[in-house]
Amino acid sequence: MASKTVTIQTENGLHTRPAAEFVKLAKSFDSDITVSVGDKDASAKSLFKLQLLGMSKGSELIIESNDQTAVNALCDFVINLA
Repeated sequence: MASKTVTIQTENGLHTRPAAEFVKLAKSFDSDITVSVGDKDASAKSLFKLQLLGMSKGSELIIESNDQTAVNALCDFVINLA
């Protein structure tokens, strides 16, 4: 299982529009992908469930999957949010 931690740096966190793009990217991979924030986790492919995680500025996301490429791509997405 591949796992990586990334911190949200943008002022608005991972709000609806970038979260929808995050989900779109996650859905491009066949593997199951989980995002954890604190003691909560959700599928990276569910916008509704991701929004329940409260991903604000400073939140540390743990992205896990059996696909290292998916983990890296989603971490890069979060890092490169403008």
